[in-house]
Amino acid sequence: MIASDLTIEYPAHGPSPAYVAVRGLDLRLHPGEVLGLLGESGSGKSTIARVLAGQFLEAPRGGVHPVITGGDAEVFGESLRRLRRRDADRLMFEVGYVAQDASENLPPNFTVAEVVGEPILLRDRHYNRKALEARVVTMVDAVRLPLSVIPRYPYELSAGQRQRLAIARAMVLAPALLIADEPTAAIDALVRNSIIDLIGELQQHSAFSALVISHDLAVLRRIADRIAILKDGVLVGYGPIDDVLAKPLHPYVERLAAELVGHTGAGERD
Repeated sequence: MIASDLTIEYPAHGPSPAYVAVRGLDLRLHPGEVLGLLGESGSGKSTIARVLAGQFLEAPRGGVHPVITGGDAEVFGESLRRLRRRDADRLMFEVGYVAQDASENLPPNFTVAEVVGEPILLRDRHYNRKALEARVVTMVDAVRLPLSVIPRYPYELSAGQRQRLAIARAMVLAPALLIADEPTAAIDALVRNSIIDLIGELQQHSAFSALVISHDLAVLRRIADRIAILKDGVLVGYGPIDDVLAKPLHPYVERLAAELVGHTGAGERD
């Protein structure tokens, strides 16, 4: 995945004026790498995730979809600025995407088996049923869910279990790229590390590339090889995490580094 001088804008809609969500982004994700994308709420992280996953051509209900107005991004050699609907549908099967609210928007009338298996049937509705069942079992087990949840519904699961289910659904087609937007949001601290460690284990096993997005530096330090830091839609830090924090080039990155040092010092005193 390569982004070159990428600018993403939301057009004017009703009384809301147009605004630029991401400006001049240069980013590269290498094969087999985990890249962390860090920023505050409203920094453009989720917009980047949605665009890079090819999930930006349709507007949400009552809203507008983002538009690439400058530069470009390529995913598997596909230009996103020139992306057409049929190309977006194909890209959907090549990129595993865990949206920020994925665990709360799983198909409510589907069982766990149907939630995990649906992407396979969307790609090939004639897929062998026994092979489908076997793949579902494999994925449920891979995300450390008990097989007893297979006939249950998402609302019967805990928040952490639903997040694991969302990851299983995103990974069932064995994509070469996973984009996970705030995968530990709305999950208590006891479960948070286990979710991020799960993504790390899956990545180590299958060697896919991953873009993991979070507002939490500790989460990204746990999994990412490199980090990209956004502030108000602009890239203000990029590289190996320790290097970026040791030599901050922006006040926001300086603050992150100071907070990390303060947290570490407090932990040592405790």
